Amino acid sequence: MSSRTPDPLAQEFVAFAVEAGVLRFGEFKTKAGRLSPYFFNAGLFDDGAKLGRLAGFYAQRLIASGLPFDMIFGPAYKGITLAAAVSMELARLGHNKPFAYNRKEAKDHGEGGTLVGAPVKGRVLIIDDVISAGTSVRESIAMIQAAGATPCGVAIALDRQEKAAENGVDMAWSAVQYVTQQLQLPVTAIAGLADLLQYLQTTSHPAAAGHQAAVQAYRDRYGV
Repeated sequence: MSSRTPDPLAQEFVAFAVEAGVLRFGEFKTKAGRLSPYFFNAGLFDDGAKLGRLAGFYAQRLIASGLPFDMIFGPAYKGITLAAAVSMELARLGHNKPFAYNRKEAKDHGEGGTLVGAPVKGRVLIIDDVISAGTSVRESIAMIQAAGATPCGVAIALDRQEKAAENGVDMAWSAVQYVTQQLQLPVTAIAGLADLLQYLQTTSHPAAAGHQAAVQAYRDRYGV
């Protein structure tokens, strides 16, 4: 068990995600076919108050990270809402940044193309909820580079800190480590699995209490 000092922002975020019903405990099948004792569904930040608080966590983490970026890019679909909300929160905090996002299908009328929003240029920060396999990040990098801009980092809500899986085989690295090491992009996460475990050590929240052992066992088996 980690004895590291708890990260206050991460602890507050995990508590908020549990309270909002976005972070749930039980038995859930992941894309990799594993049975996970927890499930994080960012699509459930589904009203103005929850989305506003989520954007606040992203903005605080980004400002604290010191990562330099000129604009935000949100990959369709979850990244679209995140890019808009985080851009608004950063502006409220005195860091006004333009944002853009992509369409899944190119538009053949009006302004055309797949990119919407501000011109994609300079150092571009990709924002998403999680990194499952790195596919969305690779696609975003390609679109940003095609526009003549430079991807400079990725911001996510939760780093699952578990081994990636390819064709049912566990890899030695996580999806976030793949993005950091192979794609050479820094990843900034509001919280990670280690933060979730620290929260579970002390929480009495009825939706989370009693799940520490199962989450720890999952990390022992699949963690990085």
